Parts: sequence; C-alpha cells; structure tokens
Amino acid sequence: MKDIGEWLARPGGAERRSGRLPVGTMASGAEITLPYVALRGARPGRTLWLHGQVHGDEINGMVAALRFAAGLEPAQMSGNLVVTPTGNPQALDARRKRNPYDELDLDQTYPGNAGGLISERLAHALFEQVRGVADVLINLHTMNPLFDARPYTVYKLHRESSVDEATLFAAMAPFSPHVACRQDVGGRGELPGNIAGALDYQCLAAGICAFMLELGSGSRLEPDNVALAERGFRALAQQMGILPGSAQALPAGLRRVLRRGWLTANEGGLFVPRVRAGDRVPAGESIGEILQLDGSRSAVPPFTHDGVLIGLRSDPVVHTGERLAFVAWEWDELPLPR
Repeated sequence: MKDIGEWLARPGGAERRSGRLPVGTMASGAEITLPYVALRGARPGRTLWLHGQVHGDEINGMVAALRFAAGLEPAQMSGNLVVTPTGNPQALDARRKRNPYDELDLDQTYPGNAGGLISERLAHALFEQVRGVADVLINLHTMNPLFDARPYTVYKLHRESSVDEATLFAAMAPFSPHVACRQDVGGRGELPGNIAGALDYQCLAAGICAFMLELGSGSRLEPDNVALAERGFRALAQQMGILPGSAQALPAGLRRVLRRGWLTANEGGLFVPRVRAGDRVPAGESIGEILQLDGSRSAVPPFTHDGVLIGLRSDPVVHTGERLAFVAWEWDELPLPR
C-alpha cells in the first residue's frame, strides 16, 4: 500500500497494518523504504502521528513509539495512530546523524523534493503521507550522543498557520517537559541552516499541530525516557479522544524558553562538570573545570546571568570551541488552561 491516508479512510473497521513506503534503490538493488505501522480505530476520529527518527542516532523515540503502538487494541480506538519509526533509514544503518550519501540534515529539508538528493526524496515521501492526514505529529529527537539532557520540547510558530501557541502547549503538556523551547525559525544565535525546513514547522504550515520531543541522549537506549514518552503518548491520545479514559493530571504550567544558546570551551582538556543537566545555574557560578594534561586546571568562566542547563556534555574530551552546555538564557512560566 502506498497511501496510508487512503487506508485509514476506508470503511473497514478496526485494523492494524504495517508496510514500507518506496523511495528508491541502492546500487546493489537494495530498496530504500520508509517503514510504518498504522492503526485504524473502530470508530472515526483524529489521527496522532509519531515520527520516530529524523536523525540516525536518535533511538529513544523509535523504541517508545513502536512499543506504544504494539500495546494498543484498534477495537478500543476512536481515530487512528500512525508510527513512522525512521525517516532516515540510511543514517540509522550507519549509526550517525546524517545520511552518509548526501550529508544533508534531513530536518532542514522538508517538505522535500521528489527529484532531489536522497534526503530530499525521503522527506518528500514522508510529507506526502503526513499532509492532510495527521492532526497532531510529534517529531521525536534526542540531543547529541555526547550530551546528557532531561526530556524537553521544542516548538516553532508559523504566522500563517491555524495552530497557535496555546494549542501547541496543550499537546506538549502530557510529557511534562522541564523546558518548552520556542525556536527562532531564523536561527539567530542558535543553529545555522534552514530551520524552516524542519518537519514540525512544515506541518504547522499545513495546519497540523506539531512539535519536537527531545528524549535524552542519542545513540543509547534510556528506559526512563522511553517510559516517559509512552505515558505521554497515551495521555495525548486520550486528550485527542483516540483512546478511552481520562488523561493524566497535567502540570500547572510550562517553562517557556525564549532564548537559548551554546556555551563553548575556551581551551582544550578534560571537562569535569560540577552540575547536572536540568540544573538552574545562578549568575556568578561556573559549571565545572577543564583539566589539562600537564596537571593544571582552570574553571569554566562563570555565568554572567542565570541559566538553565538544557543539555550538558558527558564526554570529557574537549577542544577549544567545542560545546560544553546548551543553556536557556531567557524564560518565563506560562500557565496552562485548566
């Protein structure tokens, strides 16, 4: 089957289906495909789409989404669930962030190009399935494998979208993120490249509620983060009316991050932190020290104002200019409507 939306719309009652969306072939003839799992409920309703991996080293979301889908009974559902566990299968096979065959950042290429490079073709194949089908899409990510992080969310705003910030916050709340980062689509001071090419931003442009859920660290399985995501999926599905039952109690509000950025090393050596990911660091305090191989050591310069550690480097080997921490510099507390 090539059209997930067409199958979901069929009057066939409760059913589960899995398959692969064709994208291309390798020189050997091996097929390049996007696997999917789709559940159609016994009654019509909304569609929750879980996209497990844009970058090849982001594992926790893949496991959480597949486990969540495996535990559902379509006969108990009103609406649909779709899981695309990987959008970047070649990067997954290579155990790396980017597709080794074109080195593009897939999450900067949506909505893709049917005649482009392989990452652009993968983006196009997925987005053609998502558009007009998903009501809510979660773009599942992790931090760089060299960093520790508590689960958090990232979202964007699209001026022409019907999806507003309050709707996004309601969808993010079931995951109780320690911060909800509003990302500047222009990328100023944070990331280079085409931030508007992110899957969640292009979904917003298409009227789909979408955000990024960051689940800890890349290239490793973290059971606590997988379990948190599964609980959040269930609560969100209940909130959407897809699953029966009352959703879990939501937090009173979320910490909305308005500005964030990277703290980098001024010198090479071994980074030894004295804080943990998720900590709030007051102005005047240092997050750790750098040990040089001649036995000397120096403190990382203290913060000039308060910050919250979104991510903290766990790999101690650092060179000048390498990242030590991902820091929220400006935030507020946004209450959620009851």
